[in-house]
Amino acid sequence: MSTHSSRRSFLQYAAAGFSTFAASRIALAQATTEPPPRTAQGALQVENGVTDPVSVEVNARAIPNFEPGDRTRTRFGSLDYRSGLVLTSRYRGFGGLSGIRLDARGERFLAVSDQGGWFTGRIRYSEGKMVGLDEVEAAPLLGAEGRPITEKRLWWDSESIARDGNVVYVGLERVNQILRYDFARGGTRARGEVIPVPAGVRKLPSNKGLEALVVVPKGKDQNLPLAGTLIAFSERGLDADGNLTAFLIGGPTPGQFSVRRTEKYDISDAVLLPSGELLILERKFSWFTGVNIRIRSIPLKSIVPGALVDGPALFVADLGHEIDNMEGIDAHVTPEGETVLTLISDDNFSMLQRTLLLQFTLAE
Repeated sequence: MSTHSSRRSFLQYAAAGFSTFAASRIALAQATTEPPPRTAQGALQVENGVTDPVSVEVNARAIPNFEPGDRTRTRFGSLDYRSGLVLTSRYRGFGGLSGIRLDARGERFLAVSDQGGWFTGRIRYSEGKMVGLDEVEAAPLLGAEGRPITEKRLWWDSESIARDGNVVYVGLERVNQILRYDFARGGTRARGEVIPVPAGVRKLPSNKGLEALVVVPKGKDQNLPLAGTLIAFSERGLDADGNLTAFLIGGPTPGQFSVRRTEKYDISDAVLLPSGELLILERKFSWFTGVNIRIRSIPLKSIVPGALVDGPALFVADLGHEIDNMEGIDAHVTPEGETVLTLISDDNFSMLQRTLLLQFTLAE
């Protein structure tokens, strides 16, 4: 939406708009035998059996204030608002962004669309604020056979991403599988290999399953608990006590644990800070309040098989703020030592929703 008046209108009719969003989620859950929409699938180029990345022009409009009703406010919980962008593109496959990973400088990015696609590019800054995206390319996620994963039944709902150097993991929610990509072998042209997962992962709900992945790095310069572990979080896979299930895959102590569920929030993504603090991005939908998002902090050292972990909320926002269906979070540290959080939204390819890219500084 291009003006503040349209934003106010959007808020005024939020219940109606997000009822469409909720209905679309229900429709996706029911239409499990249908292929993904042609919106994302049809715009990819395939020649001689090899799918090539395509260049994408992305337009960006600045979001000067996170809270339009109070333009003087910059602190929100434990976060300071830095900048934000509304992203649009005439490329019909642009959208559905469910996860993002940045380089150490916070410039180059790798994002995944829930319609089975990669997006790569560079964030352009001016005086520390995001002003646009450059060098954006789109490509399909490939399976082990070198063909787009969307050719397989239900394999298109790619909701989560984690990166460990040249190794990238992608979680598929519908089938609750995890693909491993070696980007040293062609970048986004690399072929995905299914990795073994615990039996509990395969039993997650098909539309509330794998939603967030985090790799705990290992190496001579790392001294973190669970080094070498891939942590997989469900969106709303519940244990016997109604808490959110998560899994430790590989590493020194594989197993299952739970994240305390409060106020009906579901997990949408997570990121591990260099300090060993795990941040969980959460969201919830209500017919009365619309969409709400929250970021919670979980000490990594508290995560062990069988544990029930919990932590304080660092940040809470609702439709009085510049948010949408926020599904991705990542972090980088600036040369000045500031920890910057980057959030991205999934617009569900809906005219009622937006693709937002937001950045905040984590306050000391």
